[in-house]
Amino acid sequence: MSARKKSQKPKVAFFDFTGCEGCQLNKLNLENDLLGILELIDLVEFREAMDDKAEEYDIAFIEGSITTPSCVERIYDIRRRTKILVALGQCAVSGGINAMKNNYPLAQVQEEVYGKDKYLFPSMPAMPVRAFVQVDYEVRGCPMSMPEFLHVLKSLVLGRKPEIKDYAVCVECKLKENECVLEKGMFCLGPITRAGCDAICPSNGQYCTGCRGLVSNMNKNGAIEMLKQHGFSVEEAIKRMAMFNTNELVKEANWGNR
Repeated sequence: MSARKKSQKPKVAFFDFTGCEGCQLNKLNLENDLLGILELIDLVEFREAMDDKAEEYDIAFIEGSITTPSCVERIYDIRRRTKILVALGQCAVSGGINAMKNNYPLAQVQEEVYGKDKYLFPSMPAMPVRAFVQVDYEVRGCPMSMPEFLHVLKSLVLGRKPEIKDYAVCVECKLKENECVLEKGMFCLGPITRAGCDAICPSNGQYCTGCRGLVSNMNKNGAIEMLKQHGFSVEEAIKRMAMFNTNELVKEANWGNR
């Protein structure tokens, strides 16, 4: 047990909203780091692992998108009671895969999912946590990047500002000296997807699916030209990007105007 008193440790909580809870389960897979983490924090709330509840938190990690009126009420309540709020995984950061439903009329989605019981389940477009409350930091990916999560958690516990990467996955590929998968004839969203995953997919012979969202300074025109040079259309790029980035594509609605 750490020499620090339990009361001196930051109170940390994890909350799940609409999502598969894969990011929640990922944390429980950190076998080699769990004991060290628990030495540094006071884990006060985490539905996947404990029944305890708390009135306030120093750090709250939020998984899942906001998709119902009750979600909105709950995230407001959590935000009021926490000092630092971190969006965990792409559903919380951008709406993630859940946001694909936003491409269809809400009534149609409710009918297809719930049928005659649709009126029992109030719903709304899937939105990221930051659409409703202030988010202090984001851990991206589907599921979240575990090294990035550990970096953010340890930084916050130590009172430091985490370094959040905002450049393309291509940079990480070049640092690892990977052969570009576009040159292999594979489609890839690495040129416009935010780094932080250590280029895990291209490093293992797969293409980047864009699960970490778009870089903020995206070179849209350069990405379009690169895809065209490799035989891919803008329409195909938009279709593939929509899996994790439906809400982001709204901001880039003029992609096809080339």
